Amino acid sequence: MMMEGESAKTPFQLLTSTRYDPFLSSLSWNDDQDGPSPFFLLPLHFDRLVSASETHNWLYAKSVLRYTSLKSSCLDAISEQRIRGNTSSTFRLRITVSPEGRIAVTAASLPTSFTSDPSYLPLDEPIVENEDQHGPTLRIYVDEEPITPSVFTQTKTTFRDIYDLAKARNDARAPEATSWDVVLYNEEGQITETTIFNVAFRRSSQWITPSTTSGCLSGVMRKWLLDNGRICEDTDGILTKDSVQEGEWVLLFNGVQGCRLGKIYT
Repeated sequence: MMMEGESAKTPFQLLTSTRYDPFLSSLSWNDDQDGPSPFFLLPLHFDRLVSASETHNWLYAKSVLRYTSLKSSCLDAISEQRIRGNTSSTFRLRITVSPEGRIAVTAASLPTSFTSDPSYLPLDEPIVENEDQHGPTLRIYVDEEPITPSVFTQTKTTFRDIYDLAKARNDARAPEATSWDVVLYNEEGQITETTIFNVAFRRSSQWITPSTTSGCLSGVMRKWLLDNGRICEDTDGILTKDSVQEGEWVLLFNGVQGCRLGKIYT
């Protein structure tokens, strides 16, 4: 499915986004090599950048990337916000890496901190909506046309045209002032992801996430959930556009928001 030869028409950088949240330091599974960490799964974000640099054949960038440099840059971004008088406790960190391996990090305040474990998955059936655990439920629409998987869906970069176009062509379907996203699928009808989340659907009493062969991004939260046996990968190709039903729940997860719930709307 991957179109390895596809290239962006404009220069791009590798991209990943994480979260600075003091609550994360209380979760032992989020520890890094220095112990408790307020950065959400930062070692996995680093691994993602290294892997993406290899995928794009940025071999020099791969050779100079260091976890200590990434963490230092993240700490500097938080310090800069403090110097500016920003008293927020929680931040979204946008991390980019250039072809030369230069790391740039910017921080933006988030409105709330985590108050519970962001790796929590609802396992009981029927699923009960719990805003205290997962925040408000997102409205999720199935895209109106397929996407073409490529190296830019396999890796996260600043070249996001495929996602911006998907959001734009579905904008009229969403009521104003609502949180929503759109489930994408490839030409074979296989579900891939949404524009900002990896996804999983409840099948046979398990949360099943699309395989990377569908063209989806191998996100950091997705990797953690798979590695820890919280979700399973779709090895049988059961997650298709036609299998998604109106009103069903979809598990959403990424490296900033953790796990959230969405519901399918038509």
